[in-house]
Amino acid sequence: MNLFRGKSLFAIYIYMKFLWLAFYMLFKNKLEELRELREQPTDPQAQQEIINSIEEIYFSNDSFDIVKYELEKLPAVLSLQELEEYRDKLKQQQAAVSKKVADLILEKQTAYVKELERVTSLQTSLQLAAVICTNGRRHLNTAKEGFTQASLGLLANQRKRQLLAGLLKSLRTIKTLQQTDVRLSEMLEEEDYPGAIQLCLECQKAASTFKHYSCISELNSKLQDTLEQIEEQLDVALSKICKNFDINHYTKVQQAYRLLGKTQTAMDQLHMHFTQAIHNTVFQVVLGYVELCAGNTDTKFQKLQYKDLCTHITSDSYIPCLADLCKALWEVMLSYYRTMDWHEKYDHGESPSSDGNNILDTEETNFDRSYVKKKLEHGLSRIWQDVQLKVKTYLLGTDMSNFKYDDFIFVLDIISRLVQVGEEFCGSKSEVLQDSIRKQSVNYFKNYHRTRLEELRMFLENETWELCPVKSSFSILQLHEFKFMAQSRSPTVSPSKQPALETEGDLTLFEQYCNGGNPFEIQANNKDDETEDVLASNGYESDEQEKSAYQEYDSDSDVPEELKRDYVDEQTGDAPVKSVSRETLRSRKRSDYCLKVNAPILTNTTLNVIRLVGKYMQMMNILKPIAFDVIHFMSQLFDYYMYAIYTFFGRNNTFESTGLGLSSSRLRTTLNRIQESLIDLDVSSDVTGTLTAVEERKEKVPMPHLSHLVVLTSSNSLYGLAERVVATESLVFLAEQFEFLQSHLDTVMPPAKKPFLQQFYSQTVSTASELRKPIYWIVAAKAIDYEQMLLLMANMKWDVKEIMSQHNIYVDSLLKEFEQFNKRMNEVSKRVRIPLPVSNILWEHCIRLANRTIVEGYANVKKCSNEGRALMQLDFQQFLMKLEKLTDIRPIPDKEFVETYIKAYYLTENDMERWIKEHREYSTKQLTNLVNVCLGSHINKKAKQKLLAAIDDLDRPKR
Repeated sequence: MNLFRGKSLFAIYIYMKFLWLAFYMLFKNKLEELRELREQPTDPQAQQEIINSIEEIYFSNDSFDIVKYELEKLPAVLSLQELEEYRDKLKQQQAAVSKKVADLILEKQTAYVKELERVTSLQTSLQLAAVICTNGRRHLNTAKEGFTQASLGLLANQRKRQLLAGLLKSLRTIKTLQQTDVRLSEMLEEEDYPGAIQLCLECQKAASTFKHYSCISELNSKLQDTLEQIEEQLDVALSKICKNFDINHYTKVQQAYRLLGKTQTAMDQLHMHFTQAIHNTVFQVVLGYVELCAGNTDTKFQKLQYKDLCTHITSDSYIPCLADLCKALWEVMLSYYRTMDWHEKYDHGESPSSDGNNILDTEETNFDRSYVKKKLEHGLSRIWQDVQLKVKTYLLGTDMSNFKYDDFIFVLDIISRLVQVGEEFCGSKSEVLQDSIRKQSVNYFKNYHRTRLEELRMFLENETWELCPVKSSFSILQLHEFKFMAQSRSPTVSPSKQPALETEGDLTLFEQYCNGGNPFEIQANNKDDETEDVLASNGYESDEQEKSAYQEYDSDSDVPEELKRDYVDEQTGDAPVKSVSRETLRSRKRSDYCLKVNAPILTNTTLNVIRLVGKYMQMMNILKPIAFDVIHFMSQLFDYYMYAIYTFFGRNNTFESTGLGLSSSRLRTTLNRIQESLIDLDVSSDVTGTLTAVEERKEKVPMPHLSHLVVLTSSNSLYGLAERVVATESLVFLAEQFEFLQSHLDTVMPPAKKPFLQQFYSQTVSTASELRKPIYWIVAAKAIDYEQMLLLMANMKWDVKEIMSQHNIYVDSLLKEFEQFNKRMNEVSKRVRIPLPVSNILWEHCIRLANRTIVEGYANVKKCSNEGRALMQLDFQQFLMKLEKLTDIRPIPDKEFVETYIKAYYLTENDMERWIKEHREYSTKQLTNLVNVCLGSHINKKAKQKLLAAIDDLDRPKR
């Protein structure tokens, strides 16, 4: 620095600039040389070995004289070759050292460039300093020549004035700071949290500026306490949005947390508040109902745990409490949904308010939106899990097995809606909720189903098997219990309203109710206000054809007088009772109406079973996880009804002895299965044994008994044919309804359980119509006197010598029986419409029995000639000719059975043996008689013995 002492700043600048240029040019030239040297190809390892061979003395200090050292090393006698070799060695060492130095210098080039930039910057600063110094010297020179003492006094006063003005400003600022707490309190009352925080932070910043004043230190501490108080109130304000989200309120809270730099902390606090809100909400709702039911506000309930509190809910208040519970939880979830929606829409610098003010501090760079988004997404499943657990605890806290059906369906409807909310809320399948309601549903449904089976048994045992007068257009979709299917299949929506509904259907529940309302504000269906247009007595005016048909039976003019008068019971001799009511007569006429309009054949019990099926399907439709249990119980309804029909009208131990194959193996298997799995045959015994045995007994129902009012032994009523038709065809009608519902049941049945459903339809429902054969066979077996015909045939002579032209009288007697049967069946058809399949089965049974009786009569003949066989053919042909006029059945059943037997008389010995082996449908007696009758005509005794032996050897399965 002594070099520049006494020199002007400009001279220093000129000297530094010259020195820098010289240094730059020198370094630039040297740098180019170093680069050329560095670019020379060398072996790094060899270069390092050369450097290592340099003597240590060369690196000792800067004062070392290299030349003197080398000269002193020279020998006394010099050798040119040795000197040249030593010189080359020194050159190599010098080159290696230069190369190493060049590498080191180039490695520091970056640092050199930076230093060069610093020197350039220093040069610019020196230029500016030179200008300032020049101007300052000029101004000082002017002041020295022009200023007086008075002027300097004015400058001093101006300086004092400026200092005083600054002091006054500071005092005013301090006064404002002292009054800030009043404004902060007002802003907090107005819930202007961002403004309060902003003011508090500004005051803290100002206080730090004036911290040299002693009064400010106390104010600074007070502002810090105020800021902590604001944070506490802000946390309370944050908790309010958990139940009633307000977008403006939440905007202020978020802006306030942004100003504090605690946005992430706010998210953590928010989730904690939502969890606490769920707990407090459900506890307060349940507590309110418990105290209301108890009639007091005893503090003992407030001390109970939520789980224990749920057990004090009564059955009367269970549904209202559940509805309010779901409403309250919906408000919490809706607030969370709207919170997420706020962050989705307005967390990018947009403003939801109309004034256009930004709600986000765009200068905040540390705000982690990714953290907030992930936190909110993870909170969805957590909040829904809390909701599920609270509702599950409530559901399992009460035994609902004795609830009314409509009440339980209402509970299922609420839970189904809640499950839908959970799926839209976070995509959850609500396993916890589904499992809890499934437990309650299975428990309730078992008890409900058991009661319904007992009621069904009562209905069946009191059923008189009269027609239920329904319209010809009757459909199960018209019943209240199947309204949910009718609406889904054919919604009655006008075309103009359809697009609006479709648009609304695309919205989620949260979008539909975002601006108000509650999806759980639903009421149970008031079925009293609904009407069913199914009975013939209701709504027939809508169909002119049915109206005219019904009006024929809607007057009292055709009612016999004896039905209108009081009467005396002829059996008991009791006093006259009230005359037959007008409603009773109208009911009878409605039955006539059903005949005329070809209405479905069903009974009140059938209609009751169909209604039960509809109720079961309602429950299954609302809660699909119990679909298998519901369908299993539905199948038991059908099984029990089918078994009752079989027990009442079709049970007969002589079925198989007829050889008619009345019941298939599939039908027998089905009836045996129902009896083993569902029918309690030993109802008088005590329910004892293992727990498994007791449970099995509970699943079974006692065998039903036919009402004593139903008479099946009277020939006048054709052995209860009307009741049999109503019972059997009502079962067929019920099977048809199950077939109609199969596709719907298949869609809700779990895939693993679908084989059960397929087996039920293939082995049970499809066999319902097969009960017609055994049931109507009993009528056919008794309606015609087959024994009388055998007696008449026994009195006939068949060993005549000439061919007769007139048939025997047993044929006329048999035909007369058929005519009488046809007449009585027509009389029955006036009471109950006999469907064509039923009529065909009855005729088929009668004809089949008649033909087999004819063969049996022919098998009783002791002697028969060829002319007698011709007479048999004549009789049978006459029977067929007259029979074809009475029935439309073609071909005549078992016609070949009779003709083949008659023709077998003419077979030779060998042909007859083969014929006996092929025709096992005939009994041993019939075959034996055939052989005996043929003896003497064209078969000898030896052939007879052979044929009889063949008959004995045959193992004839009965057909």
